[in-house]
Amino acid sequence: MPTKTLHIPTTDGRADAFAAFPDRGGRHPGVLMYSDGFGIRPVLREMARELAGHGYYVLVPNLFYRHGPAPVIELPEHIGEGDRRAVFAQLMPLIEAHTAERVRSDSDAYLRFLTTQPEVGAGPVAVTGYCIGGLLAMRTAAAHPDQVAAVAAFHGPVGADGPDSLHRLTGEVYLGHAEGDMTPEALGELNQALDAAGVGYTSEIYPGTVHGFTMSDTDAFNPAALQRHWDRLLPLLDRALAGS
Repeated sequence: MPTKTLHIPTTDGRADAFAAFPDRGGRHPGVLMYSDGFGIRPVLREMARELAGHGYYVLVPNLFYRHGPAPVIELPEHIGEGDRRAVFAQLMPLIEAHTAERVRSDSDAYLRFLTTQPEVGAGPVAVTGYCIGGLLAMRTAAAHPDQVAAVAAFHGPVGADGPDSLHRLTGEVYLGHAEGDMTPEALGELNQALDAAGVGYTSEIYPGTVHGFTMSDTDAFNPAALQRHWDRLLPLLDRALAGS
């Protein structure tokens, strides 16, 4: 699977990024993939290659490029529960500095870059994200309704911007929540807001999961939930990007 390390021009500098795409030549539908808070690392590269193997050009930017190239902080090979406190003590200032305004500015740059790559076909793109990246994916889709045909978010705080933000979405939405993150009552409130916004969506809780269930380098990993994630994500992309 061909891969590239790239640098994306932004209003605040250059964001390093990782891209994976099919090795059969030609042009392919584009997918912008936002990492979780731990950032670009081997598991994200593996997931990007897996998705690219299904026929997509996948771009994974370093969310925290303003603070240095990925990995911005040193991470253990496996992020266990005992590591999380120390890791997040370093990450939280970076996450808190990544304001909604920065997300919108960066998303402009990421989508402009993605859609002009020679391996990417004409037409709309999709955005997917994990953990905080799920919120970024939703913000990107809301800011670019004419470009984003589908958005997917997994174990992400997708309701953080409130119901008003949902009215700007036009593409199909898929939300896969961790049981540890979302109560049935909170799910009902979120789904009611999506209904009121007139959004085409699927929003569901993955039973028996905790936050971070897709990430195989953490204690939160749930293999069955990761497979369910692929079983939901791939048909969504196929429907939304078939003509790209």
